[in-house]
Amino acid sequence: MRHRHKVLRRMKRLVWFYRISSVSLFTLGLIVLLGGHGFRVNLTLSEPLGLWRIVKPDRPILVGDLVFICPPDTDATRAARARGYLRFGLCAGWVAPLIKTVVATSGQAIEIADDVRVDGRPLLHSRIARVDGQGRKMVPYDGGIVPPRAVFLHSEFPGSFDSRYFGPSPSDGILGLAREVWTYAP
Repeated sequence: MRHRHKVLRRMKRLVWFYRISSVSLFTLGLIVLLGGHGFRVNLTLSEPLGLWRIVKPDRPILVGDLVFICPPDTDATRAARARGYLRFGLCAGWVAPLIKTVVATSGQAIEIADDVRVDGRPLLHSRIARVDGQGRKMVPYDGGIVPPRAVFLHSEFPGSFDSRYFGPSPSDGILGLAREVWTYAP
């Protein structure tokens, strides 16, 4: 009788193992399938949480466009990855693409003080954080002219890690325009 109960317990565990494995494999397959069609899940507060889609633009990228972009592989972004600001992903430096708004393009002047100014005009919600949420020093970008084939990126979320800290990003890192599919703001 005891042997039979042991066998039944093992069978139940095996059934649960197969169920969990099946659901996990299905979920992984769905993520891969959706990712291959330009869908991405946003889990950061820089933009609403949820499902987004990368859409190939049929025109040049403009100021005001919300884009998916691979951040440049620089000392600043490597330090940000080490601090946990950037999630793991398939961009250079093993970081995930960012969803950011283009606020300046090639030739525009960026000034950084307590906030950001683009061509002398203050950028709303652009206060520079001097320390992060754990009290570690934040080093802002020095400012300057956005170089050719580059964009300056911003998010209105106060804790966003964007061009305020890593500077302009090469335009060739833009994966496409960011379009909400199913999102919510916490």
